[in-house]
Amino acid sequence: MKLNARQVDAAKPREKAYKLADGAGLYLEVVPSGSRYWRMKYRFNGKEKRMAFGVYPAVSLAQARALRDDAKKKLAEGIDPSLAKKEEKLVRDVQLNNTFQAVALEWHGTKVSRWSEGYASDIIEAFNKDIFPYIGQQPVNEIKPLVLLNVLRRIESRGATEKAKKVRQR
Repeated sequence: MKLNARQVDAAKPREKAYKLADGAGLYLEVVPSGSRYWRMKYRFNGKEKRMAFGVYPAVSLAQARALRDDAKKKLAEGIDPSLAKKEEKLVRDVQLNNTFQAVALEWHGTKVSRWSEGYASDIIEAFNKDIFPYIGQQPVNEIKPLVLLNVLRRIESRGATEKAKKVRQR
């Protein structure tokens, strides 16, 4: 039998964890601490697996059902939904860590030991003042030559043509 919002709200902790089934593998797990977790039980390649959808009330009953339905679609396509979720998270993490600012700071960190303190400081200052405010949060693979040209033109427009040349060389 499907759960309703009142049953989910009324789920109280017990001495041991217990499950309230909603159907099609979805259930609410209530643990002794009082936390309530949406989970789905499914089989993939003959193995029984579990997948977490989040904590109630941050994830509502309707949202948990929608997540379950998405997972069921993936299963129908022959895709392990838990593995797909992990891959999606990995892609998001790579995109977050692949911004121009993250890559530039990593590059700076690998080179700084070879440079004088003043030169290293000049490079960071140029990044912070002239580059990061405009393209720092953009993923590196999305930055096109025209975008870089516009950054250099901004530097030149304030009369710092020599600085623009140095930034272009680095």
